[in-house]
Amino acid sequence: MRIRAVRRDELTDLQDIERAAGLCFRDIGMPEIADDEPLPLGELAGYLATGLGWVAVDDEDAPPVAYLIADRVDGALHVEQVSVHPDHARRAIGRALLEHLADHALLERVPALTLTTFAEVPWNAPYYERCGFRRLDDDALTPGLREIRAREAEHGLDRWPRVCMRRAL
Repeated sequence: MRIRAVRRDELTDLQDIERAAGLCFRDIGMPEIADDEPLPLGELAGYLATGLGWVAVDDEDAPPVAYLIADRVDGALHVEQVSVHPDHARRAIGRALLEHLADHALLERVPALTLTTFAEVPWNAPYYERCGFRRLDDDALTPGLREIRAREAEHGLDRWPRVCMRRAL
């Protein structure tokens, strides 16, 4: 797999990847997450402008099989979404995308990566811990992370335990 910047003509591929990756939530009793729509094309296009969107493709540059988008939040790069198509799961592609983001952060002299995720879903918080992220206590949350958590709560994600995580670089 090769990681490169996402292209405008691939934005619908990102939506398709997220929909496919989300289906596994149905199997663990979270059908609302499985049915949640991905970001609209207009919002995804914003990641082209910021340069914070990447895809994983095979050597022939076929359609993407995974992607990561990030935002700048309180001096860190925040993982907004990382999704791997289930046909390509368990091949360390998600980890490679996270490492690519970490390398990008180091080039920008950004000291950390952050994300929010489900605390008890095996491929969420436990996975990110194996990738070097640590759970943050509520008193350690930055204003930007608090704002993200508030938006998530408004969206109904607090029906299941959520956690903010940080990986120092």
